[in-house]
Amino acid sequence: MAHIELTFKISNIEEGEMLVALLSELQFDGFQEDDGYLKAYIKEINFQYSEFNNLVEYKGIKYSKSIIKDENWNADWESSFEPVSVFHPTNESLFAFVRADFHSSNPNAAYDLLITPKMSFGTGHHATTLQMMQQMSGIEFTNKSVIDFGTGTGLLSILAEKMGASAILAIDNDDWSINNAKENIAANNCSKIEVLKAETCKYSTDKADILLANINLNVIIENLDNILSSCKHPVKMLFSGILTVDETKILPILAARGINILNVASNNNWLVIIGEI
Repeated sequence: MAHIELTFKISNIEEGEMLVALLSELQFDGFQEDDGYLKAYIKEINFQYSEFNNLVEYKGIKYSKSIIKDENWNADWESSFEPVSVFHPTNESLFAFVRADFHSSNPNAAYDLLITPKMSFGTGHHATTLQMMQQMSGIEFTNKSVIDFGTGTGLLSILAEKMGASAILAIDNDDWSINNAKENIAANNCSKIEVLKAETCKYSTDKADILLANINLNVIIENLDNILSSCKHPVKMLFSGILTVDETKILPILAARGINILNVASNNNWLVIIGEI
C-alpha cells in the first residue's frame, strides 16, 4: 500500500506542533521533523483531498508531495531514527531508553524498550508520548490492569508491563498500528498485553486500574462514556495528544464527569493531564 509524503517548511517548533495536530485530524499517522521541515505521512487511500485543500488554503500553507511505496518506508524511517532517553521528571534519573534493534541498549536506563520504527505513532520522539512516559514513572503499575487507548506502536503498553502491570489491553483502530504493536510486543518478550482493533475504548476481561489515552482531543471527548465504563473506581487516568490551547476546553469536561485533576504538565504546546476517580 502506497503512502503520501507531504513536506512542509516550518519556522519554529510551535508551528510544527500545530501542523501535526491539524493533520492528525485528517488521519495522517506518521510525522518526522528535521532542520526546519516537517514531513507528514498518510495512507494514499485515506487522503482526504478536499478537506486537506481547504486546510492549506485557509492557513496559507505551502508544501511538496511525493508517493512512497510500502517497501521503501522502513529504510527511509530507519535512516533518521534516533534512540530516545526519557528522564524521570523529579530526580532526573534515566527512566526509559527507547531504541530500535540497530541501536545498543543503555545499561543506565531503568527500562529498555525496543521499538521497530514503522509508520505507527508513538516512538517517544513526540512530546505527547514522551510526557506520557515521564508521568508513568510516578505511578505504581505492579499488579494493575491497564487500558492503552490509541496504542500506536504499543510503546506505553510495553512500558506498563515492564513496570509490573498484570494485564494490559492495547487498543487501536489502524491495521498498521495493530501489526506493528504485535511485533514490538514480541520483540520485548511481553506476555501480558492483549491487542485489540477497535474504534472506541472498551475492556475485555478486566476493567482498568490505569487508563492511558495518548490520542487526541476529539477522540477523548467522544469516548468519555466508554472510558468511564471501562475503568474501575478508583482509577488513575493519563490523557495526552491535547494542545495547550485546548486546556480550558478539556478540563471542565473532565471535571464535569467526576474526574479529579491531579496535575497538568506541558511540553512544546502539548498537554498531559493526570486525573483520578
